[in-house]
Amino acid sequence: MPERKAIESWLTDMDGVLVHEGVPVPGAPDFVNRMKTSGKPFLILTNNSIYTPRDLQARLNRMGFDVPEQSIWTAALATAQFLSDQRPGGTAYVIGEAGLTTAMHASGYVLTEFDPDYVVLGETRNYSFEQITKAIRLIGGGAKFICTNPDATGPSNEGALPAAGSVAAMISKATGVEPYFVGKPNPMMMRSALNTIEAHSESTAMIGDRMDTDVLCGLEAGLETILVLTGISTREEADRYPFRPSRIVNSVADLIDEI
Repeated sequence: MPERKAIESWLTDMDGVLVHEGVPVPGAPDFVNRMKTSGKPFLILTNNSIYTPRDLQARLNRMGFDVPEQSIWTAALATAQFLSDQRPGGTAYVIGEAGLTTAMHASGYVLTEFDPDYVVLGETRNYSFEQITKAIRLIGGGAKFICTNPDATGPSNEGALPAAGSVAAMISKATGVEPYFVGKPNPMMMRSALNTIEAHSESTAMIGDRMDTDVLCGLEAGLETILVLTGISTREEADRYPFRPSRIVNSVADLIDEI
């Protein structure tokens, strides 16, 4: 195997990598600060489409991270960019929170319940039967089905919550139509992030805590992949997959000196 180029830009997941259960991972604020001061391009990625980058910036700031708003890339932003590229100035019926609706508006889309080009499903803490029924009928009437990410569950202090992937499965069962998922592990999420910071895959590393999303997505996009053990996947679980990360480290604190 030829040696990879030196890492000149960084992509990192947020939950499980920088923060865990609402608490900063030890060393993570120092890692982010080192990325900032290095002058190397970087983005913090999340499949969560609930929050805007400004919301996430404020959330991270409260936990001791000093992150520019433009250094946060969400599945909502990637979805809005994808649809803007596919059908500029289109229309969509959106199920989701401000993170998704704001991104869709900013991309030039009109949000409507009447004969939309797309039904776009994102994360929300308040999925309603009425909204899901409306989505099913619109897709049955010919609207194309897009979902921000395939995650089946999301975390909460009380335990797992149904996430966009679970609701998408219900809509698919009712309509016979599968959605196009934009977020991880679709490598399009990585490609859109790379384009945003004008980085190249051969000199970019993706840091994540999940083999089935972060590592898979980075691998398929041609990035160096680094699995950290502060989130979902363990070293033992990593061995069960038919693919491997470029390397495994305990946490992002182990990477500070590489930046």
